[in-house]
Amino acid sequence: MLKKIRYYLRILPSIQKRLAEIEESLTYLKQSVGRVENRQTSKHTSTSLKNSEFKVYSQWGEDGIIQALLQSVQIEKKTFIEFGVQDYRESNTRFLLVNNNWSGLVIDGGEHYINFIKKDPIYWRYNIKAVKAFINVGNINDLILKNGMEGEIGILSVDIDGNDYWVWEAIDVVSPAIVISEYNSRFGPEKAVTVPYSQDFVRSEVHYSMIYYGASLKALCLLAERKNYAFVGCNSAGNNAFFVRKDLKPSHLPELTAEEGYVAGQFRESRNKQGDLSFLSMKEEMEILESLPLVEVS
Repeated sequence: MLKKIRYYLRILPSIQKRLAEIEESLTYLKQSVGRVENRQTSKHTSTSLKNSEFKVYSQWGEDGIIQALLQSVQIEKKTFIEFGVQDYRESNTRFLLVNNNWSGLVIDGGEHYINFIKKDPIYWRYNIKAVKAFINVGNINDLILKNGMEGEIGILSVDIDGNDYWVWEAIDVVSPAIVISEYNSRFGPEKAVTVPYSQDFVRSEVHYSMIYYGASLKALCLLAERKNYAFVGCNSAGNNAFFVRKDLKPSHLPELTAEEGYVAGQFRESRNKQGDLSFLSMKEEMEILESLPLVEVS
Protein backbone atom coordinates (compact mmCIF):
# COMPACT_ATOMS: atom_id res chain seq x y z
CA MET A 1 0.00 0.00 0.00
CA LEU A 2 2.81 2.40 0.91
CA LYS A 3 4.49 1.69 -2.43
CA LYS A 4 1.29 2.55 -4.29
CA ILE A 5 0.89 5.80 -2.38
CA ARG A 6 4.45 6.81 -3.24
CA TYR A 7 3.83 5.97 -6.87
CA TYR A 8 0.68 8.08 -7.08
CA LEU A 9 2.38 10.96 -5.29
CA ARG A 10 5.21 10.75 -7.83
CA ILE A 11 2.93 10.89 -10.87
CA LEU A 12 0.46 13.40 -9.40
CA PRO A 13 2.25 16.50 -10.81
CA SER A 14 2.18 15.07 -14.33
CA ILE A 15 -1.53 14.25 -13.98
CA GLN A 16 -2.24 17.79 -12.78
CA LYS A 17 -0.25 19.22 -15.66
CA ARG A 18 -2.15 17.08 -18.16
CA LEU A 19 -5.51 18.10 -16.67
CA ALA A 20 -4.49 21.76 -16.96
CA GLU A 21 -3.58 21.19 -20.62
CA ILE A 22 -6.95 19.53 -21.28
CA GLU A 23 -8.79 22.38 -19.56
CA GLU A 24 -6.91 24.93 -21.65
CA SER A 25 -7.76 23.01 -24.84
CA LEU A 26 -11.44 22.91 -23.89
CA THR A 27 -11.36 26.63 -23.15
CA TYR A 28 -9.89 27.33 -26.58
CA LEU A 29 -12.55 25.11 -28.17
CA LYS A 30 -15.34 26.97 -26.37
CA GLN A 31 -13.97 30.29 -27.54
CA SER A 32 -13.67 29.02 -31.12
CA VAL A 33 -17.25 27.76 -31.12
CA GLY A 34 -18.35 31.13 -29.73
CA ARG A 35 -16.62 32.94 -32.57
CA VAL A 36 -18.34 30.70 -35.12
CA GLU A 37 -21.69 31.37 -33.46
CA ASN A 38 -20.95 35.08 -33.52
CA ARG A 39 -20.20 35.05 -37.25
CA GLN A 40 -23.41 33.14 -37.95
CA THR A 41 -25.68 35.38 -35.87
CA SER A 42 -24.09 38.59 -37.18
CA LYS A 43 -25.13 37.65 -40.72
CA HIS A 44 -28.77 38.07 -39.77
CA THR A 45 -29.91 41.38 -38.36
CA SER A 46 -32.77 41.02 -35.92
CA THR A 47 -34.59 43.34 -33.57
CA SER A 48 -35.15 40.42 -31.15
CA LEU A 49 -32.22 39.93 -28.80
CA LYS A 50 -33.30 36.38 -28.08
CA ASN A 51 -32.56 35.41 -31.69
CA SER A 52 -28.92 36.40 -31.16
CA GLU A 53 -28.27 34.24 -28.11
CA PHE A 54 -25.34 31.90 -27.72
CA LYS A 55 -23.42 30.79 -24.66
CA VAL A 56 -19.67 30.53 -24.18
CA TYR A 57 -19.06 31.80 -20.65
CA SER A 58 -22.40 33.39 -19.80
CA GLN A 59 -24.97 31.52 -17.73
CA TRP A 60 -27.53 31.62 -20.51
CA GLY A 61 -27.35 33.35 -23.91
CA GLU A 62 -25.90 36.69 -22.87
CA ASP A 63 -22.64 36.23 -24.80
CA GLY A 64 -24.56 36.28 -28.08
CA ILE A 65 -26.78 39.19 -27.09
CA ILE A 66 -23.77 41.30 -26.15
CA GLN A 67 -22.05 40.52 -29.45
CA ALA A 68 -25.24 41.45 -31.32
CA LEU A 69 -25.50 44.76 -29.48
CA LEU A 70 -21.89 45.54 -30.33
CA GLN A 71 -22.87 45.26 -33.99
CA SER A 72 -25.45 48.01 -33.49
CA VAL A 73 -24.19 50.32 -30.74
CA GLN A 74 -21.16 52.51 -31.40
CA ILE A 75 -18.88 52.16 -28.37
CA GLU A 76 -15.64 54.14 -28.18
CA LYS A 77 -14.37 53.06 -24.75
CA LYS A 78 -13.92 49.27 -24.85
CA THR A 79 -14.12 48.77 -21.09
CA PHE A 80 -16.55 47.01 -18.76
CA ILE A 81 -17.47 46.69 -15.10
CA GLU A 82 -19.15 43.56 -13.79
CA PHE A 83 -19.92 42.72 -10.20
CA GLY A 84 -21.27 39.60 -8.58
CA VAL A 85 -18.94 37.45 -10.72
CA GLN A 86 -17.91 34.78 -8.17
CA ASP A 87 -14.89 33.00 -9.74
CA TYR A 88 -15.60 34.59 -13.17
CA ARG A 89 -15.73 31.28 -15.01
CA GLU A 90 -19.41 31.98 -15.72
CA SER A 91 -20.05 35.65 -16.43
CA ASN A 92 -21.44 38.17 -18.88
CA THR A 93 -18.12 39.79 -19.81
CA ARG A 94 -15.53 37.00 -20.01
CA PHE A 95 -16.16 36.27 -23.70
CA LEU A 96 -16.02 40.01 -24.33
CA LEU A 97 -12.61 40.01 -22.63
CA VAL A 98 -11.10 37.10 -24.59
CA ASN A 99 -12.92 37.50 -27.92
CA ASN A 100 -12.99 41.29 -28.29
CA ASN A 101 -9.93 42.04 -26.16
CA TRP A 102 -11.74 44.57 -23.98
CA SER A 103 -10.41 45.53 -20.55
CA GLY A 104 -12.42 45.56 -17.38
CA LEU A 105 -13.01 45.58 -13.66
CA VAL A 106 -14.73 42.71 -11.84
CA ILE A 107 -15.82 42.83 -8.21
CA ASP A 108 -16.99 40.12 -5.83
CA GLY A 109 -17.34 39.85 -2.06
CA GLY A 110 -15.71 36.43 -1.77
CA GLU A 111 -11.96 36.53 -1.15
CA HIS A 112 -11.55 32.94 -2.40
CA TYR A 113 -13.27 33.90 -5.66
CA ILE A 114 -10.98 36.87 -6.23
CA ASN A 115 -7.90 34.76 -5.43
CA PHE A 116 -9.11 32.18 -7.95
CA ILE A 117 -9.45 34.85 -10.67
CA LYS A 118 -5.97 36.19 -9.97
CA LYS A 119 -4.52 32.70 -10.43
CA ASP A 120 -6.45 32.11 -13.66
CA PRO A 121 -4.30 32.49 -16.83
CA ILE A 122 -6.71 35.17 -18.09
CA TYR A 123 -5.35 37.48 -15.40
CA TRP A 124 -2.02 37.85 -17.17
CA ARG A 125 -3.23 37.23 -20.70
CA TYR A 126 -5.81 40.03 -20.63
CA ASN A 127 -6.24 43.46 -19.09
CA ILE A 128 -8.59 42.76 -16.20
CA LYS A 129 -8.59 43.80 -12.56
CA ALA A 130 -10.33 41.73 -9.85
CA VAL A 131 -11.30 43.41 -6.58
CA LYS A 132 -12.73 41.95 -3.38
CA ALA A 133 -15.51 44.09 -1.96
CA PHE A 134 -19.03 43.72 -0.61
CA ILE A 135 -20.86 46.26 -2.73
CA ASN A 136 -23.37 48.70 -1.32
CA VAL A 137 -24.79 52.11 -2.17
CA GLY A 138 -22.21 53.87 -0.02
CA ASN A 139 -19.06 52.37 -1.55
CA ILE A 140 -19.82 51.57 -5.20
CA ASN A 141 -18.72 54.91 -6.70
CA ASP A 142 -15.49 54.98 -4.68
CA LEU A 143 -14.71 51.39 -5.71
CA ILE A 144 -15.11 52.29 -9.36
CA LEU A 145 -13.01 55.47 -9.13
CA LYS A 146 -10.23 53.88 -7.07
CA ASN A 147 -9.83 51.20 -9.70
CA GLY A 148 -9.33 53.54 -12.62
CA MET A 149 -12.83 53.76 -14.09
CA GLU A 150 -14.59 57.07 -14.73
CA GLY A 151 -16.83 58.65 -17.36
CA GLU A 152 -17.56 56.73 -20.55
CA ILE A 153 -17.37 52.93 -20.42
CA GLY A 154 -18.77 50.24 -22.70
CA ILE A 155 -20.76 47.90 -20.47
CA LEU A 156 -21.95 47.76 -16.86
CA SER A 157 -23.25 44.36 -15.69
CA VAL A 158 -25.14 44.28 -12.38
CA ASP A 159 -25.90 40.96 -10.68
CA ILE A 160 -25.65 40.97 -6.90
CA ASP A 161 -28.84 39.06 -6.03
CA GLY A 162 -30.28 41.77 -3.83
CA ASN A 163 -29.65 45.49 -3.96
CA ASP A 164 -29.32 45.60 -7.77
CA TYR A 165 -31.83 48.42 -8.22
CA TRP A 166 -30.39 50.58 -5.43
CA VAL A 167 -26.77 50.12 -6.52
CA TRP A 168 -27.45 50.96 -10.17
CA GLU A 169 -29.43 54.00 -9.01
CA ALA A 170 -26.43 55.15 -6.95
CA ILE A 171 -23.80 54.81 -9.69
CA ASP A 172 -22.97 58.22 -11.14
CA VAL A 173 -19.21 58.17 -11.83
CA VAL A 174 -19.45 56.17 -15.05
CA SER A 175 -21.74 56.42 -18.06
CA PRO A 176 -22.02 52.97 -19.67
CA ALA A 177 -23.16 52.59 -23.26
CA ILE A 178 -24.95 49.34 -22.32
CA VAL A 179 -26.27 48.20 -18.96
CA ILE A 180 -27.15 44.60 -18.18
CA SER A 181 -29.13 44.08 -14.99
CA GLU A 182 -30.60 40.99 -13.43
CA TYR A 183 -34.32 41.21 -12.72
CA ASN A 184 -36.59 38.97 -10.66
CA SER A 185 -39.26 37.79 -13.09
CA ARG A 186 -41.44 36.49 -10.24
CA PHE A 187 -42.63 40.07 -9.69
CA GLY A 188 -44.25 40.04 -13.13
CA PRO A 189 -44.31 42.69 -15.91
CA GLU A 190 -46.57 45.28 -14.27
CA LYS A 191 -45.34 45.79 -10.70
CA ALA A 192 -42.57 48.35 -10.17
CA VAL A 193 -41.07 46.88 -7.00
CA THR A 194 -37.76 46.05 -5.39
CA VAL A 195 -36.60 44.54 -2.13
CA PRO A 196 -35.98 47.23 0.50
CA TYR A 197 -32.42 48.48 0.64
CA SER A 198 -30.25 46.79 3.24
CA GLN A 199 -26.53 47.51 3.32
CA ASP A 200 -25.67 43.92 4.25
CA PHE A 201 -28.30 42.15 2.10
CA VAL A 202 -27.35 38.51 1.51
CA ARG A 203 -29.94 36.56 -0.47
CA SER A 204 -29.44 33.25 1.34
CA GLU A 205 -29.71 34.88 4.77
CA VAL A 206 -32.67 37.20 4.19
CA HIS A 207 -35.05 34.36 3.31
CA TYR A 208 -34.45 30.63 3.06
CA SER A 209 -36.40 30.35 -0.22
CA MET A 210 -33.65 32.15 -2.22
CA ILE A 211 -36.35 33.78 -4.40
CA TYR A 212 -36.62 37.04 -2.45
CA TYR A 213 -34.11 39.39 -4.06
CA GLY A 214 -33.64 42.09 -6.67
CA ALA A 215 -36.21 44.15 -8.52
CA SER A 216 -38.97 43.73 -11.05
CA LEU A 217 -38.34 44.47 -14.71
CA LYS A 218 -40.67 47.46 -14.61
CA ALA A 219 -38.80 48.99 -11.65
CA LEU A 220 -35.55 48.73 -13.62
CA CYS A 221 -37.19 50.20 -16.73
CA LEU A 222 -38.39 53.22 -14.75
CA LEU A 223 -34.91 53.66 -13.30
CA ALA A 224 -33.41 53.32 -16.78
CA GLU A 225 -35.71 56.04 -18.09
CA ARG A 226 -34.54 58.42 -15.37
CA LYS A 227 -30.94 57.62 -16.28
CA ASN A 228 -31.63 58.13 -20.02
CA TYR A 229 -31.49 54.47 -21.05
CA ALA A 230 -33.82 52.55 -23.35
CA PHE A 231 -34.94 49.04 -22.49
CA VAL A 232 -34.26 46.86 -25.55
CA GLY A 233 -35.06 43.35 -24.36
CA CYS A 234 -34.41 40.37 -22.10
CA ASN A 235 -32.70 37.04 -22.50
CA SER A 236 -34.89 34.00 -23.12
CA ALA A 237 -34.15 32.63 -19.63
CA GLY A 238 -36.03 35.57 -18.13
CA ASN A 239 -33.44 36.91 -15.70
CA ASN A 240 -31.33 39.56 -17.47
CA ALA A 241 -32.52 42.83 -19.00
CA PHE A 242 -30.56 44.94 -21.51
CA PHE A 243 -30.52 48.72 -21.69
CA VAL A 244 -28.82 51.04 -24.21
CA ARG A 245 -28.05 54.70 -23.54
CA LYS A 246 -30.52 56.69 -25.61
CA ASP A 247 -27.96 58.91 -27.32
CA LEU A 248 -26.26 55.76 -28.66
CA LYS A 249 -29.31 53.64 -29.50
CA PRO A 250 -29.69 53.07 -33.25
CA SER A 251 -33.13 53.61 -34.77
CA HIS A 252 -33.48 49.97 -35.88
CA LEU A 253 -33.27 48.80 -32.25
CA PRO A 254 -36.74 49.39 -30.78
CA GLU A 255 -37.28 50.70 -27.28
CA LEU A 256 -39.67 48.42 -25.38
CA THR A 257 -41.94 48.82 -22.41
CA ALA A 258 -41.61 46.38 -19.55
CA GLU A 259 -44.86 44.75 -20.61
CA GLU A 260 -43.66 44.33 -24.21
CA GLY A 261 -40.24 42.94 -23.38
CA TYR A 262 -40.96 40.93 -20.25
CA VAL A 263 -39.85 37.29 -20.24
CA ALA A 264 -40.89 34.97 -17.42
CA GLY A 265 -38.16 32.78 -15.98
CA GLN A 266 -38.67 29.04 -16.30
CA PHE A 267 -35.84 27.97 -13.98
CA ARG A 268 -36.78 26.68 -10.53
CA GLU A 269 -34.30 27.65 -7.85
CA SER A 270 -36.47 27.85 -4.72
CA ARG A 271 -35.21 26.15 -1.57
CA ASN A 272 -36.86 24.76 1.53
CA LYS A 273 -35.75 25.49 5.09
CA GLN A 274 -33.23 22.66 4.88
CA GLY A 275 -31.58 24.27 1.88
CA ASP A 276 -32.76 21.67 -0.63
CA LEU A 277 -34.35 22.55 -3.98
CA SER A 278 -38.13 22.62 -3.50
CA PHE A 279 -39.29 23.07 -7.15
CA LEU A 280 -42.20 25.33 -6.20
CA SER A 281 -44.83 26.37 -8.71
CA MET A 282 -45.16 30.04 -9.69
CA LYS A 283 -48.26 30.31 -7.50
CA GLU A 284 -46.41 28.90 -4.49
CA GLU A 285 -43.49 31.26 -5.07
CA MET A 286 -45.85 34.23 -5.26
CA GLU A 287 -47.43 33.26 -1.93
CA ILE A 288 -43.99 33.50 -0.33
CA LEU A 289 -43.14 36.84 -1.95
CA GLU A 290 -46.49 38.40 -1.04
CA SER A 291 -45.68 37.81 2.64
CA LEU A 292 -42.39 39.73 2.44
CA PRO A 293 -41.79 43.51 2.33
CA LEU A 294 -41.33 45.24 -1.03
CA VAL A 295 -40.79 48.87 -2.02
CA GLU A 296 -42.84 50.39 -4.84
CA VAL A 297 -40.79 52.71 -7.04
CA SER A 298 -41.72 55.28 -9.67
